Amino acid sequence: MSTISLTDTAMKKEYIIDTIDQLYPLAEELLQIFPNQRKFAFYGEIGAGKTTFIKQICEQLGVQDYVSSPTYGLISEYEAKDHLIRHLDLYRLNTIEEALDINVEEYLYDEEYCFIEWPQLIEPLFPSEIVYIRIQITQDQRRAFVFEKNK
Repeated sequence: MSTISLTDTAMKKEYIIDTIDQLYPLAEELLQIFPNQRKFAFYGEIGAGKTTFIKQICEQLGVQDYVSSPTYGLISEYEAKDHLIRHLDLYRLNTIEEALDINVEEYLYDEEYCFIEWPQLIEPLFPSEIVYIRIQITQDQRRAFVFEKNK
């Protein structure tokens, strides 16, 4: 199930999936909706599926390496067909200064893909062109996804 709403200032698309098998086509859909976007912020509680969804997006982009959560290393890099992909997990950071120490601004403003889990801390640094991915576990244990981008 999906719905879409468009306004003059934003684009928002919502989906509910029943199984993990639906993530791969959902990743394909995300990349089709936002073909020129490179920066994505992922929100959701622990276990919602942020890393699992990022794995599917990386596969869509041609990553051959094993994609895992960079929780302890904070940043993982992967080679895709035409781009470098950076996967950040900021869960362990406590201050924006810690994010600046790992050069997060460089990742936010270069031309490469950047997928950020637990991005709340660095929201003041976000470029205007960022896609917000919100994942929520529903009462019946399905997953609700919202893709949103402000113009």
